[in-house]
Amino acid sequence: MVTRTVDLRSDTVSKPTEAMRAAMANAEVDDDVLGHDPSALRLETEMAKIMGKEAALFVPSGTMSNLISVLVHCNIRGSEVILGSKSHIHIYENGGISTIGGVHPRTVKNNEDGTMDIDLIEAAIRDPRGEIVYPTTRLICLENSQGSCGGRCLSVEYTDRVGELAKKHGLKLHIDGARIFNASVALGVPVSRLVQDADSVSVCLSKGLGAPVGSVIVGSKSFVAKARILRKTLGGGMRQVGVLCAAALVAVQENVSKLEDDHKKAKMLAEGLNQIKGLRVNVAAVETNIIYIDVVEGAAEKLCKNLEQHGILIMQESPISIRVALHHQISASDVQYTLSCFKQALTGVVQEDNGI
Repeated sequence: MVTRTVDLRSDTVSKPTEAMRAAMANAEVDDDVLGHDPSALRLETEMAKIMGKEAALFVPSGTMSNLISVLVHCNIRGSEVILGSKSHIHIYENGGISTIGGVHPRTVKNNEDGTMDIDLIEAAIRDPRGEIVYPTTRLICLENSQGSCGGRCLSVEYTDRVGELAKKHGLKLHIDGARIFNASVALGVPVSRLVQDADSVSVCLSKGLGAPVGSVIVGSKSFVAKARILRKTLGGGMRQVGVLCAAALVAVQENVSKLEDDHKKAKMLAEGLNQIKGLRVNVAAVETNIIYIDVVEGAAEKLCKNLEQHGILIMQESPISIRVALHHQISASDVQYTLSCFKQALTGVVQEDNGI
């Protein structure tokens, strides 16, 4: 019988804290579709300030926040967006920019560090003289931190260079900042500086920050006004949404400071896993809260099932690799217990303290 559970499937699995639940119970609310929910306005005002942008908009999910952002910038069907080959928008969002928005994706290879080569981005921009046959490039998308590259962080210098390239060609820049606060903490750079050159940013509140639901889009007042209309079109107008925004505001105020500890525990776990025979981890690449683990003999599915019997929940990425993600409700004791379970599963050796 499982007596202990350590859920490392994603940083989206954390539970609302008591402070969040109290804020939800006491939230002051009104109709947000009509623009009058005070708790939503409070969260949006705070997020715009933190991100250094004019305005913000609460939306139900990160997928919707990216979709809305792309559709605002690419408001003519047949527009093209340049984005990473491993980007969340391209792989994990149901192709929504194409199926719903008629936007054509043009991918550029993501390097191991999450970047795309600047010269390859520029080479992917369509020549306007060929508009009779080409789609029209209107947008570049970055992702920071880059989840499928292991939570790698894009530096200020790199983001600035992409921003300069976008301006040079009259394009907009959107940053999928689902884990932008993780990147900010890891780099030691204020989040507003990190997104300074972006025309829009999506920020997930329910990943590392631990809110139960939601994302925020930030940008100029005119951008957010258009985004608000698209949110309604896509079914994202949620009336008394202040109940959710109140919890999200607690997450922003209380949990950003916990991200550094999440990163330290991720590094500790990565180092321990890399010492277990049968596993391989690029410890140097663990910059935030995500770890990719290669299973040397390619039995990832079997390993996941074995660990689940001991209460360790992880996500299989492929037949030879697994992913774990830490969050603020994973303790140092949980890390040690996880390491003991991995070791037992792969070597049959049981540690006496079992990480407890």
